[in-house]
Amino acid sequence: MRMPRPRGPVSESVFELLVRGTAPADLDEALDAALAGTADIVADDDLQLALFCLYELHYGGIEGVDDALEWNPDALAARARIEVAFERALRERVAVPDRDDRPVADVLFELTGKDGGPSLSRYVARTATLEQVRELLMLRTMYTLKEADPHSWAVPRLSGRSKAALVEIQSDEYGGGRPQRVHSAIFVRTLRAAGLDPAYGAYLDVVPGIILASTNMMSLFGLHRRLRGAIVGHLAAFEMTSSIPSRLVGNGLRRLGFDDDATWYFDEHVEADAVHEQIAARDMAGGLVAAEPRLRDEVVFGAAACLAVDGWGAQHILDAWEAGRSSLRTA
Repeated sequence: MRMPRPRGPVSESVFELLVRGTAPADLDEALDAALAGTADIVADDDLQLALFCLYELHYGGIEGVDDALEWNPDALAARARIEVAFERALRERVAVPDRDDRPVADVLFELTGKDGGPSLSRYVARTATLEQVRELLMLRTMYTLKEADPHSWAVPRLSGRSKAALVEIQSDEYGGGRPQRVHSAIFVRTLRAAGLDPAYGAYLDVVPGIILASTNMMSLFGLHRRLRGAIVGHLAAFEMTSSIPSRLVGNGLRRLGFDDDATWYFDEHVEADAVHEQIAARDMAGGLVAAEPRLRDEVVFGAAACLAVDGWGAQHILDAWEAGRSSLRTA
């Protein structure tokens, strides 16, 4: 993707590091001030953008940035400092169910079944304007155009039943070997139907920090082996709560005149994720906890974090729309 515009001292210093290959003298000072002064790191535009771009070195890369910087010590050190504060905030703010002796799959079904988060998808189905739907699609590009990639970091970290289940889910996400059916490629068809730019990162400058936090959380969980339970729990909750919202969003697009090709992405998830939820909860999460019982709490935390952070992002969007303004970030 192209380099976005900085949003503050941290992202400005990080971008200088990425372009020049050496850390500017004020990077540590900028991090000290930002981490000490942020009112909410989860929604902090400057810190979340810097973290997103540091993670992007492990994905498709950034135009004009040397691939060798993926393992640059200064870049990794800056990333680690933001990660520590980000993870601490998540663990402090995400409500996790009390520990009990039930199978972890039962806990996940209860957790996802009673999710009381804002129903953004219901708003899209019934009320959203064309411009609001286009906004939602722009916001979703930062994850959906690389859909499944953050969760795939877990593949080499698992074994046996849980690994087989994860690979089965991911295989569907990647089109089952058919490039034209890769979910990110199907989403491109939706973007084009809405008159939007399908290039990855095209709308990064208008995506607020609270939305970037959702994707950053997946990368945080996926890139650290110690958090393998959390990434499994996150994917389980993700799969267990996407079928009905996908149907509602698809209905909203049809209400606004989009055809079957444009709604294919959402229609595909109605069927696929209804099957995936059983595999994710019982085989992937259940298999991991059976093999490593000490990871049970981390699996539940990852699921709860998925619901919470996505809920915060959805609330941001709904609050803006109900107030008659755009949910996109302005410079």
